[in-house]
This record gives sequence, C-alpha cells and structure tokens, in this order.
Amino acid sequence: MPRGAAADRELVGRAFTHVEDAVYLGVGLLLAASAIALLVVSGITFVRSVLEGVLAARVVGLLDQVLLVFMIVEILYTVQVSFREHALIPEPFLIVGLIAGIRRVLLRRRAPGAAAEKA
Repeated sequence: MPRGAAADRELVGRAFTHVEDAVYLGVGLLLAASAIALLVVSGITFVRSVLEGVLAARVVGLLDQVLLVFMIVEILYTVQVSFREHALIPEPFLIVGLIAGIRRVLLRRRAPGAAAEKA
C-alpha cells in the first residue's frame, strides 16, 4: 500500500530530528569535556601559582581561563535548551558576547602589543 506525500514528509522530518538530536548530543559532549578539562588545568595552574608565590603575575591568565570556561558552559546551556525544545534563545549568546568582551579587555591589558596585532 503506497504512502501519501504527507506521510513521507513526516518520516523525513522525524529522521532529520533524530540527526539534529545526535549532532546536539555530540556537540554537548565535546563542550562538556572541554569545560571540565579547562577547569582542571585552571585549578592546577592556580595551585601551582599559589605554591610558587606568583599568583599575582598569573591572575589575569587564570581569569581568562575561567571566563573561557563560563563561555563554554553558556554555549553548552544553549545546546541543552536547543536539544530539549528545538528552539534557539538569544540570552545565552548575549552572555557569551559579554564574557568575550571582558576577556578581550583582559588580554589587551595583559599584552598590549599582542592584542593590537590580533585586532
């Protein structure tokens, strides 16, 4: 018994939804692993800096890493919402933009010559 065009569209739509969910899952796992790895590295760097007595010299770099973790977590939240609701919301992107702006200011303060070359 041949199916109608509407049933075929429904089947294709469900297949694309499953593919979209698989991609969101993969991206979410990569973002989560990246955030955890960067957080561990930042923690190790913090402890070493305290033990070596050079925390003041490395605080901007550590803050930069922590802000990057926040950005990754906000992007992960966006992926989570997109996975659950199949819709994009703008607020996490605004937060990521704000954090990125703060990071840029920090990097310019840390190395004015290097930041000017990147811009």
